[in-house]
Order: sequence, then structure tokens, then C-alpha cells
Amino acid sequence: MVIIMEKSKVYFTDFRTFNGVGLPEKLKKLCRKAGIMDMDMDNKFVAIKIHFGELGNIAYLRPNYAKAVADLVKEAGGMPFLTDCNTLYPGSRKNALEHISCAQENGFNETTTGCHIIIGDGLRGTDDVVVPVEGGEYCKEAYIGRAVMDADVFISLNHFKGHEATGFGGALKNIGMGCGSRAGKMHQHNQGKPLVDSDACRACRRCAKECGSDAIKFDTGKAVIDQELCKGCGRCIGACSFDAVYNPNSNANDILGCKIAEYSKAVIDGRQNFHISLIVDVSPNCDCHSENDAPILPNIGMFASFDPVALDQACADAALASKPMPNSQLFDNLNKKGWKCHNDHFLDSNPNIRWKETLEHAEKLGIGTREYELIKM
Repeated sequence: MVIIMEKSKVYFTDFRTFNGVGLPEKLKKLCRKAGIMDMDMDNKFVAIKIHFGELGNIAYLRPNYAKAVADLVKEAGGMPFLTDCNTLYPGSRKNALEHISCAQENGFNETTTGCHIIIGDGLRGTDDVVVPVEGGEYCKEAYIGRAVMDADVFISLNHFKGHEATGFGGALKNIGMGCGSRAGKMHQHNQGKPLVDSDACRACRRCAKECGSDAIKFDTGKAVIDQELCKGCGRCIGACSFDAVYNPNSNANDILGCKIAEYSKAVIDGRQNFHISLIVDVSPNCDCHSENDAPILPNIGMFASFDPVALDQACADAALASKPMPNSQLFDNLNKKGWKCHNDHFLDSNPNIRWKETLEHAEKLGIGTREYELIKM
């Protein structure tokens, strides 16, 4: 017997504005059209999961968009708060104090967003909840930030951009990896560990600066990764400009994507949830980097749906259908002599990535469907 799943509705609007209607107001209209006000948020805690951006990186979503969503929640009687969990790697978001300071420096505060900021996994990244993953193949349980799980309603507000391991960061990445505590992030990243091609290594030490485990040494003059200390986060791969760092486990990014899907299921299972993605300032790597390279794709628009799988698929399709931006990592790769074009903007931008497996596994888990109806506003 063949089960035919109904297509999910994904709502879309571009970034054009007229007659004094700004983009935050246009985002509100999109969310209303997509049904956000149909959720019961009256007197309920509503977590709005967002990435506050790493210091030095300015590709993250502006606080104005967060305020637009928070305003809708308050209009519906809800009590919104912005949240994210701490990071594994060195930077400005590895504990709650630094994380909140980073958010404030990047413009997120009660005045600009209309709501409070709560770091999901607490002061040291250890305040988490163990959540069973129904149907999980790689994770039978997930370690999710307590504040995220304490919320009655969950909304993800995503900056759709490239990523050095998962191809792109959209709804599922924002939910699954983003809501994992520090232990949860380690749990997801512990499958594949990179190695270094010493012939290609220039000893620039940029990989070591990105490593949160002090796992990269230069005792031989070239980078060497201590496999015992390495957590397998893959940031060194994205940091290397010479393709010297690589993952020898061809399945590692497949499994990482599947784990992200399973963590996403743990976060949203059994409670009201809604998802928003903006394809804007599409940097080639994650907003976790302390820099953002030139956008690889043009600004496309805003998407919203109750189905995060359909939302990610719709955003991926829109991105793949667009033209690469000149003077970008993607454009430069495509114009390299002898480059073997993959006809996939994410793979051509970061050749080590895998992204389809995340959506396939999420669909298999019953989180949503890749089949969607795009409704343009």
C-alpha cells in the first residue's frame, strides 16, 4: 500500500517593499498569512530560536526581524523570549555571560526586540534536559537546553546561509544543532574526525584558532589533529583556505545531518511549532564564524511554514535556482581551472558537504514532508 502524503504549505514573499511598508511589517504579514496566529499562545511561554551572530560576523538576521515575530506572539497573548544554546568552540558565545554580551553587542536587547534573551542551556552550557528521540537511529535521546524545552510553544527564526559541513543552515540546523546543549552538540558531532594533508598544509594556523578542543598541534611544522581530543565539529575544515583539512569518513556528514534531524524531532515533538527562514546575506559558512565572506547567492526572500522539512526544501530549491554572485566563494570555485561542477550551489561552494540526507531522514522520522505547495504573497 502506497501512502500519499499531503503537500505542506510554504508561504513566500520577496524583499521588495512599497508605500512605506518596511520589511519587518512584511514579515508580520507573511507569518499571519501562514497561520502563526492560529496557534494557542495565550499566557504561554514562547521560545523564538535565533542565532545572535558571532562577533565580527555581520551576516546574521537583524534584531528588527526578531521584534516582528515577538510582536505577533505578544499580540496573541504569549510571552516570547529569544533563545540559543552555547557553543563548543572558542568565540564569544561559549557561556551565557559572553553569549548575552555578544547578543547585545550585535543589537539584540529588550528594547530592540521587545522581549528578553534566555540562553537555553544555562551559564556553562550544562543545563539541559534528556529528551527521548522516537524512532531515532543514531540518537535514542537528545540533550536539549532546558529553557528551550520549558517553553510551551516553539518558533524558529532562521538565517538561511551556507555551511561547511551541512551544505546550508536552515530550519532543521537551527533547531537540531542550535537547541542542543554543549553535550548535545558533542553528541551530534562525534561521528567523523578530520585529518590533515601535510603536503597541502601551509602552517597558517587558522585551523587551530577555530578549534575548541586544543586538538591541533604543529610539532612537525604542519598541522596534526589529535584524534583523542578532537570532537569532530568540522570547523577546521571550513577554516582552511588550502583544502588541507578533510574528513576521511565519507559518511560523517551524512550521519551528522541525520543526527540534526533527530535532535530537531526531540525539540518540536508534541508541541506547537512554527518556522520562518530568510534567504538574505547568504554567506558561504555558518554565522558561528567570526567573519562572513561575500554572499554566494542573491537575496531571495522570506519563507514561513508549520513544516520545517518543507520549509528547508523550498529554501534549498529557491537557492539552487538562483545565479551565483560574482566575487564569491561559489563563483570563484566554479571558475577554477579543472573544477568539476556538481550543479549544486551548496556542494560547489563547500565540496565536503552533504545536505539532502538531513531532509530525507527528517521526512522518514515524520517531522514533515519534502513535498510542498509554494504560496506567494
